[in-house]
Amino acid sequence: MNTVADASVLAQNTFSHVSEGDTPYETGGLRDFFLYRDLGIAAATGGQVVAQLVKANMAPETGTGWHRHEANFHIVIMLKGWARFMYDTEVTLVKAGDCVHQRPGIVHFLFDYSPDMEYLEIVSPADFKTIDMPAPCEVPAPTPWNN
Repeated sequence: MNTVADASVLAQNTFSHVSEGDTPYETGGLRDFFLYRDLGIAAATGGQVVAQLVKANMAPETGTGWHRHEANFHIVIMLKGWARFMYDTEVTLVKAGDCVHQRPGIVHFLFDYSPDMEYLEIVSPADFKTIDMPAPCEVPAPTPWNN
């Protein structure tokens, strides 16, 4: 350790191990059409980072709307299924096994996803803000789910 700041960061971090049954998927996250499972990282890092599993809960109808996040770091790793995002004015298909780094401030819209979609989201800081933004372009229609 070289500085007092280094010591402060280390003091905020604790060991964390969350098993599959330790935390449930819950509503009440950023979007009501998704379920969220906390992985304990925000508590373990003193709010420096959040890691959560996010999965589809309802068919896409309106999507997330155009927005950006006030975050220093944001990645999405698709674990199951697929999702279609607009990043600026480009459609991006993100499928199982893909990783997306959302650069700070990028305007985006998650507008379509499969019924089995599940991704890992890692963001810093844990209490990042989401800000609605004007639409830079039209968004394609979502793919209907067959029931």
